[in-house]
Amino acid sequence: MTTINKEEIQKFSKLADEWWDVKGKFKPLHMFNPVRIEYILENIKNHFKLDEKRKFLLKDLAILDIGCGGGLISEPMARLGGDVTGIDAAEKNIKVASLHSKKNNLKINYINKSPEQLKEKEKFDIILNLEVVEHVDNLDIYLQSCYNLLKKNGLMFTATINRTFTSYVKAIIGAEYILRWLPIGTHDWNKFIKPEEIQNMLSEKKFSTVDVKGLEFNPIFNKWKKSNNFSVNYIVCSTKN
Repeated sequence: MTTINKEEIQKFSKLADEWWDVKGKFKPLHMFNPVRIEYILENIKNHFKLDEKRKFLLKDLAILDIGCGGGLISEPMARLGGDVTGIDAAEKNIKVASLHSKKNNLKINYINKSPEQLKEKEKFDIILNLEVVEHVDNLDIYLQSCYNLLKKNGLMFTATINRTFTSYVKAIIGAEYILRWLPIGTHDWNKFIKPEEIQNMLSEKKFSTVDVKGLEFNPIFNKWKKSNNFSVNYIVCSTKN
């Protein structure tokens, strides 16, 4: 059994060369990154009781970035001292990510695999599933693989899109057809997941929800912010029991 959706892999493989173009097809992710990183670090600091003053905040923490793409999250985590492994089912993404990290003298272990293909068990302190679960096949196997790879008391972040009328209007009609932030066909509304659905699935896999936050775009300031509005983008922080 596999979680790899070949059609999804082909979509992102075609765009691979644009990962680090802040004005290109991945501009929305570059805009999205600061609020995601802020939320992730806030929860990591609280959970692992880290001293904010230490030079490399994430030192000695093993981090797995699933569906790492070109390394947009892997690189900031590595700069903060994390021991980062980035995996992606698209070989072209891994090549782009590896090349970019080497140019920036960052040591990141990039692997062309999906999570169920990794043999290591309970290896990572933190797992990042950011804008990934809506693109995979067989979410049950995917989350079980995450459980197997996460250390006890480790943290997992799952960011995705809610399945609502609002998300259809904003994430598909708006982002793909009107604003052209994303290529048409990037998302399938039927694969979007409601917060309660993902939380139930996580609970069945013996994860406990620590926190859930909405991520909302503010057009006035042209930036993303954390909110209690889950109607489109949201992120779940959970821990392994």
